[in-house]
Amino acid sequence: MLTDIKQSIQSFQLLEDGHVTSPKGFTAGGVHTGLRKAALDFGWIHSIVPAAAAGVYTLNSFQAAPLKLTKKHVDTAQQIQTLVVNSGNANSCTGEDGMKKAQATAELVAKEKGIEAHLVAIASTGIIGVPLPFAPIEKGIQYLNDPLCQKAENFERAILTTDIETKHLAIEMEIDGKKITIGGAAKGSGMIHPNMATMLGFITTDAVVDSKSLEQALKSTTDQTFNMITVDGDSSTNDMVLALANGTQNNQTLTQEHPQWTKFLQGFHYVCKTLAKSIARDGEGATKLIEVEVVGATTIEAARAVAKTVISSNLVKTAMYGSDANWGRIISAIGYSKQKIEPERIKVAFGHIPVVENGMGVPFDEEAVMLILVKDELKLTIDLQQGDCSATAWGCDLTYDYIRINSSYRT
Repeated sequence: MLTDIKQSIQSFQLLEDGHVTSPKGFTAGGVHTGLRKAALDFGWIHSIVPAAAAGVYTLNSFQAAPLKLTKKHVDTAQQIQTLVVNSGNANSCTGEDGMKKAQATAELVAKEKGIEAHLVAIASTGIIGVPLPFAPIEKGIQYLNDPLCQKAENFERAILTTDIETKHLAIEMEIDGKKITIGGAAKGSGMIHPNMATMLGFITTDAVVDSKSLEQALKSTTDQTFNMITVDGDSSTNDMVLALANGTQNNQTLTQEHPQWTKFLQGFHYVCKTLAKSIARDGEGATKLIEVEVVGATTIEAARAVAKTVISSNLVKTAMYGSDANWGRIISAIGYSKQKIEPERIKVAFGHIPVVENGMGVPFDEEAVMLILVKDELKLTIDLQQGDCSATAWGCDLTYDYIRINSSYRT
């Protein structure tokens, strides 16, 4: 995973090779059903008891059938027990047929697991606008209780599309004298942009968490993590992040009033941030993870807007691919961010080396900057010198391989 995971953190401990099944009471698995040529393409997460559930969803006006059904179930019951995910077909823009198949999937899953259909969540990722072949879905559901398929690694691979790497982690902390674990898994590589992306994220915990508090935690954390990444400026129709808390550790119910709520929230935020950064790093064709930190803003909203604008700039992204210290592209992006800035105050640095002071370029050691820009993780810092607010966004470079991958996605 990312290097900052290795940093010492006082409030929780990173588990070695952690997964969504690290929290007590969760199982996960995946199989190949034929939706994809050879790769695993149908996965699931199951809790031994109904789990408090919260979700955030794409802002795209076109929302896929599985997303609509999942949102309905989460909003109605505020609980989910089994989640199924397929890759290879998004079941999006498929009309009434798509909704019928989503509903049929929920009913078959419920029957196989012996639960109510409203406790089933569904997510899909893949080609948009192609009717979902249902035979592979039926085949996948038949494996939900097969002990040979219950591997978290299978789930993580089954949800991928053009991703190169699986994305997962888990952390552990003590709350009310109980060992609480938070795990996570995600997919995402292309069509990634702030305000969700072609990404799916799943967070599990064995803590007892009030459903309303879990929803608020997910929404606020998403604004700082999943909504602060970009790969290519496109947003998809299927994006969602679901959080499930099954309460099997029997701690005192976590709410904003709980004395250790902040501790739980810090761990929850860490899991989401790490997954978000992993998605940005695994962008289609990417060779570098780019972090843009904006400080000195008048509001958090302004800081986020500037950071997102810079990280989304194709000119900035291509310059970073070429390890080119072209700070003019960064300044230009700041200027069209639609925020009230004072150009004569702006500072920009590549790593620890200043390249812009008070809106003007300053002499810098080209070789020293090159050593920063050639790394596979690099940081740009922008100081607006207008206030005390800050924000961070993450993205990747834009390479020739991005075009190659997306020019042949359907074929």
